[in-house]
Amino acid sequence: MNDYRLPLGDLAETVIDLVTDVLGGFFAVVRTIFAGLYDAVDLLLSAPPFAAVIVVFAALAFLLRGWKLAVGTILGLLVIVGVGQWENAMDTLALVLVASAIAIAIAVPIGILAARSDTASKIIRPILDFMQTMPAFVYLIPALILFRVGVVPGIVATIVFAMAPGVRLTELGIRGVDKEVVEAGHAFGSSPWRILRQIQLPLAMPSIMAGVNQVIMLSLSMVVIAGMVGAGGLGGEVVQSLTRIDVGLGFEAGLSVVILAIILDRLTGALGGLRGRGAKRAKRSSGSEASDTAPKPAAPVPAAGEARPVASAAP
Repeated sequence: MNDYRLPLGDLAETVIDLVTDVLGGFFAVVRTIFAGLYDAVDLLLSAPPFAAVIVVFAALAFLLRGWKLAVGTILGLLVIVGVGQWENAMDTLALVLVASAIAIAIAVPIGILAARSDTASKIIRPILDFMQTMPAFVYLIPALILFRVGVVPGIVATIVFAMAPGVRLTELGIRGVDKEVVEAGHAFGSSPWRILRQIQLPLAMPSIMAGVNQVIMLSLSMVVIAGMVGAGGLGGEVVQSLTRIDVGLGFEAGLSVVILAIILDRLTGALGGLRGRGAKRAKRSSGSEASDTAPKPAAPVPAAGEARPVASAAP
C-alpha cells in the first residue's frame, strides 16, 4: 500500500509534452503577439521623458478624481524617479497593463456567458476556484515550457492568476440587475443582445469595474513572481535583492510597486465611480421614459343620472 502512488505528475508531464508537440506553432504565434504588445506599451511609457509621463498621469488623475489625487500621483511618481527605479517601473507597468487588458478581454465575455447560462456558470465556477487556489508559482512551470524565458511567461501566468475576479464580478453584476427592468425591455420587444448592451451592462458596470480593479491589483501582485522567469522590471529588482540580501534595493523596488498599485487603484476606482453614476442616471431616465409611455388610466364614466363634465371653451 505504501508503494502505491497516483501518477498525476506523470500525467501532467504527458499533457504538456503533447500540447508542446501538437500546438507548438500556435504558442510561438501567441508568444510573438504578447511580446509585441509588451514592447509597444513599454516603448510608449519609456520613450518620452519621465516628466511628460508624470504630467499625463496627473492630468488623468485630475480629470477622474480631482487635484488631491493629481498631487499624490505627481509626488508618488517623483519618488520612483528619485530612487532610480523609473525605467523598471515603466517595464512593470507595461507588463501589468498588457496582462490586465488581455485578462479583462477574456474575463468579461466569460462572465457574461456565466450570467446568462446556469449550466455554464456551474462549469466555470470550479475552474475559477482551481485557478485561484493553485499556487501562482505552479503556473510558471508550463508557461516556461511553452513560452521560454522572458516577459511572456510572466504575462501568461499573470493572466491566469488575475482573471478569476473579473469573471466572478461580471457575472455577479449582470445577475444583480433588477429583473423588472429586464422584463420591461422584453415587454417593449428588445432583443437579448440589445437588453444586454443597453440595460444589463450599463447597470452592472460598477461591479464590472470593481472586477477590473481586482484584476489590476492581482496583476501587480504577480510582479515579483514574473521577475523570477526573466520578466525584468521591479520584480527583477526584488529578485536580485533577495539573491544579494540587499535590503535597500528590495525596499526601493517594493516601495515603487506599492506606489504604482495605489495610483492604479485610485484611478480605476474613480473610473468605476463615474460609471456607477452614469448607470444610475440611465436607470432613472429609463424609468421616467417607461412611465411616460405607460398607458394613462381612462376617465371614470359617470353613472346614470349624473351630469357629465363640460369642457370649458377657450376664450
